[in-house]
Amino acid sequence: MPSPSVCRLTMAAISNSLSLKQGLSLTRPQTPFLSRAPPSSASFKFRRCYAAFANENREYVIVGGGNAAGYAARAFVEHGMADGRLCIVTKEPYAPYERPALTKAYLFPLDKKPARLPGFHTCVGSGGERQTPEWYKENGIEMLYEDPVKDIDIEKQTLTTNSGKLLKYGSLIIATGCTASRFPEKIGGNLLGVHYIRDVADADALVLSLEKAKKVVVVGGGYIGMEVAAAAVGWKLDTTIIFPEDHLLQRLFTPSLARRYEELYQKNGVKILKGASIKKLEAGSNGHVAAVKLGDGSIVEADTVIIGIGAKPAVSPFERVDLNTDVGGIQVDGLFRTRIPGIFAVGDVAAFPLMIYNRIARVEHVDHARRSAQHCVKALLSAQTHTYDYLPYFYSRVFEYEGSTRKVWWQFFGDNVGETVEIGNFDPKIATFWIESGKLKGVLLESGSPKEFQLLPMLARSQPLIDKAKLQNATTVEEALEIARGSLQGEAAV
Repeated sequence: MPSPSVCRLTMAAISNSLSLKQGLSLTRPQTPFLSRAPPSSASFKFRRCYAAFANENREYVIVGGGNAAGYAARAFVEHGMADGRLCIVTKEPYAPYERPALTKAYLFPLDKKPARLPGFHTCVGSGGERQTPEWYKENGIEMLYEDPVKDIDIEKQTLTTNSGKLLKYGSLIIATGCTASRFPEKIGGNLLGVHYIRDVADADALVLSLEKAKKVVVVGGGYIGMEVAAAAVGWKLDTTIIFPEDHLLQRLFTPSLARRYEELYQKNGVKILKGASIKKLEAGSNGHVAAVKLGDGSIVEADTVIIGIGAKPAVSPFERVDLNTDVGGIQVDGLFRTRIPGIFAVGDVAAFPLMIYNRIARVEHVDHARRSAQHCVKALLSAQTHTYDYLPYFYSRVFEYEGSTRKVWWQFFGDNVGETVEIGNFDPKIATFWIESGKLKGVLLESGSPKEFQLLPMLARSQPLIDKAKLQNATTVEEALEIARGSLQGEAAV
């Protein structure tokens, strides 16, 4: 029989996973989050303590092998609860890695030091240890590679993988992330030479195409589109970005800010087609993509097309857990618990309460993947009960390969609502401040110093009252940031 200490740890995790705050519901405010009572603690005590010692059972299972899984694994190790207890099930052949690299340094030309595994396994993106496959072995973590989950039985607490493997879990963390939104096959979405990027295999296939490409079309003007287009410039390829919106990164950039980046891309030879719809991707006689036909009937020649039009939460086969119909993803509370006792969801796939803005959100970003995974595991394994309080954060780094005449690195914290004040000439710095009802709600800074970047989350979290007129009169980014910093001090003095 397991030792009393093991039983105490196990029971603490069970108690925490089932003790949901009374009355909390994200979709039905008047209904308790859980509608059924959990089984008795006695039955759970025997089953969970026994599970750690039975070969067919796993005490903790993480489904998904991306950023969130890697950071969750680290948290289990830090709590001394990984060895012989934790299993990670992933569709990929690799241990978890820092996925943002795939549209940045991974796509650098081969003579410009591109990123490759094992260089960017988690958790190097946050300055942590590089968790290679050996790291998981050394820490007693079972890794099931290339064997995604295809079915779940909630009542029996079992998972079935593609290979037919049956896993019985005690606690389950869903960290399946997202899948790339695709063009329909009938308009050429599956043609040879058409690429989507979500994993290393996708990025490898794109690199092979870029080695032979002459004319590249990037569909989408968001993060993926901007990063891939910048990489294509490094290959010295004829590159065109096509998107239906009025300007690049419309969900964040103001028109004025977007114009600065569009001009930079155009100086690097990138052609930009804004407000354009795509009718179909056309194939040549060899079945390979040869052109993009636009809604107005015009043709853009291309031998390589990258589709970057967003992503969808990878919820299959977990639809029964409870999905959010407004923002997508799996519904969770502030500790990442679903409505099913013992089942959690983290990272891109989770629809969680964004406390600072009092709304439900699903955030597709590596920073949230890391933080949500760590928060979830800490809540599962300890007595932590404080709600996840995330501050939205986005960034991008492009044109960073050797020989680039202008490297771009911007960071944004907060909420892009209200009026805006833009300071700077993009030479290289520029800052945009979002102000609503006199309060500073969000800040974007390009090419800031480490100290300046550190100021941004402080401003966005505090949302201080700020003198808009004084900010508008700032002549430099540095002066504007000092005015913003002073508003923090003013808040503290009140």
